[in-house]
Amino acid sequence: MTSLTETRPDVVGGVDTHKNTHVAAVIDATGRILDTASFVTTETGNRALVRWLRRHGDVLRVGVEGKGSWGAGLTRVLTNAHIEVVEVDRPNRQLRRRRGKSDPTDAEAAARAALAHDATTTPKTHDGNVEMIRVLRVARNSAIKARTQARNQMHALVVTAPEPLRDELAALTTNALVRRAARLRPGPITTPTAATKEALRELAHRDRELTAQIARLDDHLAQLVTATAPILTAQHGIGTETASALLVAVGDNPHRLGNERSFAALCGASPIDASSGKQQRHRLNRGGNREANRALWRIAIVRLRNDPTTQNYIARRRSEGKTSREAIRCLKRYIARDVYQALRIDFPDL
Repeated sequence: MTSLTETRPDVVGGVDTHKNTHVAAVIDATGRILDTASFVTTETGNRALVRWLRRHGDVLRVGVEGKGSWGAGLTRVLTNAHIEVVEVDRPNRQLRRRRGKSDPTDAEAAARAALAHDATTTPKTHDGNVEMIRVLRVARNSAIKARTQARNQMHALVVTAPEPLRDELAALTTNALVRRAARLRPGPITTPTAATKEALRELAHRDRELTAQIARLDDHLAQLVTATAPILTAQHGIGTETASALLVAVGDNPHRLGNERSFAALCGASPIDASSGKQQRHRLNRGGNREANRALWRIAIVRLRNDPTTQNYIARRRSEGKTSREAIRCLKRYIARDVYQALRIDFPDL
């Protein structure tokens, strides 16, 4: 007697992520909703979500909304469970106005986007050197912002300081002001002059602490960036700051980009076709990762100053009738190609 083996159905999941709970939905291959459920955002809850999905069938893929924030932990668990994860954008606003909004509805929309291949972006894995670079950059950027704020406050206090103190400090540069303010001795806080001296001294000490913090973070970043992408950092005009911005944009799994055109689009350096009828033209790409786009701009400016090849390239573009801004946009696209080729050597699986 022949026994028939029961086959498990193919299912697709969708998750609407939040700080404390994730709401998940699962649909079959025809789009029929099978179930929805809520899970806490702990590792135990994430593993329970994976088991819940698999109880309904063989999971083809899971669409996750907010994978870079609330859904980062869930994305790691799903990836480690060998389940394909795709990044889902926020649901269409017009659809929300017609049907209303709820967490189960958003989870179902994420599942349908994954099923219909409307969502095809592979999320970053956040599990390697690039993730370490990203978190260090967060601390460094906030330290730079705080130091700039402290310095601006020092200059503002000097402007409104009593005349003898203002006359002493007004002509100093920022670094000289920090050094002089750190040596101030206000004494008892009984006058506006003494209070101003105390405020300036505290801000100067804060500036020095932040400067030391930035230097430590720069050392860590330099080591990580050089170890992760030695070919990229060896390129002309690419230092630790620009290389780290480009690496963070790419992520620990750069093969998700597919090709060099995808990398240029990610950096906002790919021209967008804006042709209509007899008019054939391209416009500036205002999308993409703006930190990576800024990194390409910095590389372009550095090369323009001292690289003959780059200078000749800009001269040729200008001779074609392009403005300086248009020529630099073309140069950024050219640099994106160079950067991608360097990344292909640093990441053999790219």
